[in-house]
Amino acid sequence: MANNVHAQARATAVLEAPVIGPGHDFETVTETVAQIPLAKRTPLGWVLGFLIGLSLLMLLQASLGYLVVKGIGIWGTNIPVGWAFPIVNFVWWIGIGHAGTLISAILLLFKQQWRMSISRFAEAMTIFAVACAAIFPVFHTGRPWLAAYWLFPYPNTMALWPQFRSPLIWDVFAVSTYATVSIVFWYVGLVPDLATMRDRAASRVKKVVFGLFSLGWRGSARHWHRYEVASLILAGLSTPLVLSVHTVVSFDFAVSVMPGWHATIFPPYFVAGAIYSGFAMVLTLAIPIRAAYRLEDLITMRHIDNMAKVMLATGLMVGYGYTMEAFYAWYSGSFYEQQMMWNRMFGPYGWSYWMLISINVGMVQFLWFKSVRENTKLLFVISLLVNVGMWLERFVIVVTTLARDFIPSSWGMYYPTFWDFATYFGTIGLFLTLFFLFIRFVPMISMFEVRTLLPQAKVETDHHGGH
Repeated sequence: MANNVHAQARATAVLEAPVIGPGHDFETVTETVAQIPLAKRTPLGWVLGFLIGLSLLMLLQASLGYLVVKGIGIWGTNIPVGWAFPIVNFVWWIGIGHAGTLISAILLLFKQQWRMSISRFAEAMTIFAVACAAIFPVFHTGRPWLAAYWLFPYPNTMALWPQFRSPLIWDVFAVSTYATVSIVFWYVGLVPDLATMRDRAASRVKKVVFGLFSLGWRGSARHWHRYEVASLILAGLSTPLVLSVHTVVSFDFAVSVMPGWHATIFPPYFVAGAIYSGFAMVLTLAIPIRAAYRLEDLITMRHIDNMAKVMLATGLMVGYGYTMEAFYAWYSGSFYEQQMMWNRMFGPYGWSYWMLISINVGMVQFLWFKSVRENTKLLFVISLLVNVGMWLERFVIVVTTLARDFIPSSWGMYYPTFWDFATYFGTIGLFLTLFFLFIRFVPMISMFEVRTLLPQAKVETDHHGGH
């Protein structure tokens, strides 16, 4: 009996774990967040990280410049592997952005308070990831100024319109809508905090800049009412995007007749994988940020634990998807489907398949243990490896399938070149550069939302409600 009581007490303690550390009031929350972008001295760690990102960004510029001069022949893309690193990286980056949309939209609609401390930089991560993703399909056309604009369905006099039955055109609609809604949602959420920064800034330049972007916010009842209405509308628009964007991306493969691609499991399997890799990236960013800026009171272990649980749940869904792929190949009775699965497992790229299974299915099982979920260093390593595993998943789907299709005489191998890797790591540099600029000049945590978690906010709400 006593053991049951203690177990219930422990369970209650876990459920009631705080989403904000004790001892905070409105002023301390504002000061903790606002001091980072308003600081006159830039931390050395930030400078080093920014320089690393900027160096990789220069590599991206060099590789894209060389690509424009020479053409996509500098990549390893060939026949039959016409889709290779560019499409692998495009799908990977789009997936990473999924966690920000889910945290912003779905968790907001379900009134999950733990989202408030991580929503701002998760939304920023989404925007930067989409920007990185857009580079690949545009430059994959070889000469973007001659070809890329044909993807967009605008009226023209050349009597050549995009093929609306092609999922590549659906991608244009899905990803552009995704980027637009994400930017608007992120900016609307920033407005109250930008006004706070405007009022606290000491320099004239910062006052003018923050004042310009805060759109005249004064915190009146009318302003708050319009803000809440706008947030709910944007959350309602964003919620279908969580499911639709990566579903449409999966159609790039699923509507084809290629063995291994023509599967109805792809849409939910891709969506689960996107959320999986997205939350892995949020953890990859959140763990060092909370340590570097001493934000343990605002990004607490409850946030870390909840994100690890989401990773575990979506990792199990992804594992189910892998199992179903193998089952479909066997149960279909199709020689080509069975040969494709055998090729994935034991063909020339078999190493990549078993690596992704080891990471995405095997390693994620450690997240069942609370001791692992509470070990931030170990969780950081796991989240990094999950990002690697999800990249390998896209590599297996794209490259392994195309390398060996129906006719052995048309089989061929794909070997990435230096410029393939340079472009990929260059987009990581673009992502890091944008993210470091974001955490240096913009409040990375939503101050006004976190303040609503304080006991004082609840007391004031109850008091006004009583009147």
